Amino acid sequence: RKFPFVLIDHQGVGDECTAVGATNWSGAYNATEYLVKLGHRRIGLITGSMDLGAATDRLAGYKAALRTHHIHEDPSLIYEGSFAQLDGYTGAIALMEIEAPPSAIFASNDAMAMGAMDAVRSRGLRIPEDISIIGFDDVPQAALVRPALTSVRQPLEQMGGVATQMLLDLLKDPDKHLERMELPTELIVRASTCSPRDKAG
Repeated sequence: RKFPFVLIDHQGVGDECTAVGATNWSGAYNATEYLVKLGHRRIGLITGSMDLGAATDRLAGYKAALRTHHIHEDPSLIYEGSFAQLDGYTGAIALMEIEAPPSAIFASNDAMAMGAMDAVRSRGLRIPEDISIIGFDDVPQAALVRPALTSVRQPLEQMGGVATQMLLDLLKDPDKHLERMELPTELIVRASTCSPRDKAG
């Protein structure tokens, strides 16, 4: 019906519409690579809902970074979550209980990262000295928790501005060709990550 609309953070759906999102794959790649360069080799991942494009892209970026640095992909280090904070807690508990637990955990959003932080502390462990934690989104609370959370920043304000301009363009020209834009993410390093005590990772 040519009703003008723009999807924001489109999660990989709606190929036949104008949309703006963020570079989920490269954001996850950069986060994982950062942990690798710190010396981590056992890096746990708590995914988001795997029926959403953002979650599958972040998982793919994580796996690609491991391959780039010749690190074996261990399925036991991947816990499927749903983006809910509780999944961060239960996922981190599950990861800490495997035979060779991770020295770092990458959660697919900040809510789950904060849940993972609670889980680590519940085991009497320290962040980041015992386990590094990294999130995704860089919500305002990420800078306020203790230790402050390292996170992949999505350019939310810019995404909103670009989407608004796209919508105005559609209102002027309903037959305008479809646009799909991905804006770059940025790794924000804070206090929740450091090199592992055991350099073997």
